[in-house]
Amino acid sequence: MARRNKGLVELLADSPWPAGLIVGATGFLVIRYGLGWSFSTFGGRFMTGVGTAFSDGALAPLAWLFLGMGALASLASLIRSRHRAATLDNNRTLQQIRDLSWIRFEQLVGEAFRRQGYAVEETGLGGADGGIDLRLRREGQLHLVQCKQWRRERVGVNVVREMFGLLVHHGAHRVKIVTIGDFTPDARAFARDKPVDCITGAQLLQLIDGLPLHATDSMPSTVNPARAADCPTCGSTMTTRTNRRSGERFLGCTRYPACRGTRKVDTNALA
Repeated sequence: MARRNKGLVELLADSPWPAGLIVGATGFLVIRYGLGWSFSTFGGRFMTGVGTAFSDGALAPLAWLFLGMGALASLASLIRSRHRAATLDNNRTLQQIRDLSWIRFEQLVGEAFRRQGYAVEETGLGGADGGIDLRLRREGQLHLVQCKQWRRERVGVNVVREMFGLLVHHGAHRVKIVTIGDFTPDARAFARDKPVDCITGAQLLQLIDGLPLHATDSMPSTVNPARAADCPTCGSTMTTRTNRRSGERFLGCTRYPACRGTRKVDTNALA
């Protein structure tokens, strides 16, 4: 099945919520006032008459329709954003994640990467590209993600081979396979020394544990922001994480598990 092209409203609904308002308001001004002025500049009786009609409000219903479309897309984007945030905030144990539907599992994974600073596209691809559930973009790089909500079966080497092939086909920089379970030894061996991240359920929990509870909480007040912006291994942004065994807080690289750089929390910044 070929990928279906999205309409303007769908594209705006998938974008950050201000985009719909900006596009709607811009379209309203262009249709309501810009077209009339533009036709009038061509000269001639006919074009001037058309321009005058447009300026007098002939296209006003269309302009208001375009503005309303942008506002509805913006509202849909805001609702989706809050729904994704709630999915991640309210499901932070492996059992809770196992109980999610497959689409909410993909939303949870996408929201986790979004809070790491990626621009996330939920692809909904089918057919030959059906292995791609998410496209991540950050710093000019494209990462492809496949989500496997397999409760009992381990992810095998055939899945890893397929994703590596899609990486080459799409010219991506890296692929990530996320499961709530584990990977077979053959799958791990194939992924070794390749730009393939095999993220197990335990690693997904570690990633989630280090994320703030709300997408707007970029850094808790107990962390020194100057230290948090510098991963000692790759230089990427860092975020607070919690060691689940000891309860100790530390700074971890937002590129985890691709990068495992850590720093200690600056105790001088504690309140």
